[in-house]
Amino acid sequence: MGRWHFFELRRIARRTWPLLICFAAILGGCGKTPPPPTPPPEVQVVAVKPQDTPVYKEWIGTLEGLVNAQIRAQVTGYLQTQNYLEGKLVKTGDILFQIDPRPFEAALDQAKAKLAQDQAQQIRTHWDVERYKPLAEKNAISQQEYINAVQADLAAQAQIKADEAAIESAQLNLGFTKIMSPIDGIAGVALAQIGDLVGPGGPLLTTVSTVDPIKVYFITSEQAYLAYRRQYTNVLERATHEQELELQLLLADGSVYPYQGKFVFANREVNPTTGTIQLTGLFPNPDNVLRPGQFARVRAKTETRKNALLVPQRAVSELQGSYQLAVVNDENGTNKVHLQPVSVGERVGSNWIIEKGLKPGDRVIVEGTQKAAREGTAVVPKPFTGEPSVQPTGKSQ
Repeated sequence: MGRWHFFELRRIARRTWPLLICFAAILGGCGKTPPPPTPPPEVQVVAVKPQDTPVYKEWIGTLEGLVNAQIRAQVTGYLQTQNYLEGKLVKTGDILFQIDPRPFEAALDQAKAKLAQDQAQQIRTHWDVERYKPLAEKNAISQQEYINAVQADLAAQAQIKADEAAIESAQLNLGFTKIMSPIDGIAGVALAQIGDLVGPGGPLLTTVSTVDPIKVYFITSEQAYLAYRRQYTNVLERATHEQELELQLLLADGSVYPYQGKFVFANREVNPTTGTIQLTGLFPNPDNVLRPGQFARVRAKTETRKNALLVPQRAVSELQGSYQLAVVNDENGTNKVHLQPVSVGERVGSNWIIEKGLKPGDRVIVEGTQKAAREGTAVVPKPFTGEPSVQPTGKSQ
């Protein structure tokens, strides 16, 4: 009997134990409230406003001297002196090198002596003509003798002219022993040393470059060139635009060159290998800061877009060549995110011109786009605290 009661109590406990646990859980939960919902995330937005925006374009440029005179010897001889300081300014006519003049002085003296000899000979032939003329008229001598005297005199006169030309040539060669600068500019490193044998077929001696003003070469694509010509079909309008076009130079250290340049011309041909055309600009260089061979970026304001819509570049998301913005719309008093596909245009400083997909007054998320990456997400918009720049970095035109 006692054993039967033990098993019965054990069976009842197994049935009631889960009920007791549930009852305890219910009693334990009484008096507690569910946790409050997560508030919408805060995002920073800008309200898009149309504005007239200058559009700048940049190219990679190479600086080159306006004139680059290669200095070579015009006569053969040994270099005697170097008369200039490398890297310094020289003037037109300054002597850069001196070739040993003694052989050329001797040649000049010889040419002068030859002239004196032939002049004396011509005096004799002229006297023969004067003497034979009346005799020939009286038939005292044959006409052939008179003709021979006249021809000898003419030959002597021709020889004198040849001697004078030889003297002039010798004087030129002597003058060429002084190798002078043909232009004002900066003289480069001397590529020949004192004692070197130089000549017309010899090596380059140095180069003198005019650097004020200085040229800059930059290239643009054939497509861009054709688009420009279609934009300015009128010759007068195109010429006016090119004259008014102001160029900026951005140096290797990121600074903006303080002087503005002018567009000069486009090359006559398109490079068939690269499909580009070379353009040339001209910059003043009074302090000789710019030197041939430098690389720099050339920037120009090519147009002004009327009523352009700009947004900071950080607000634009790109995926496989497609672009979109996160726009905040007011839906029945609730600010919700709408992912708007857009077409982008030119980049202007830290901003991007939006061609399609945006309208004035739209609120675009600039900060916090990661919190609002899903369509229809509720957000709390706040004004963007940054300062988007419309102008490009550096001095604007």
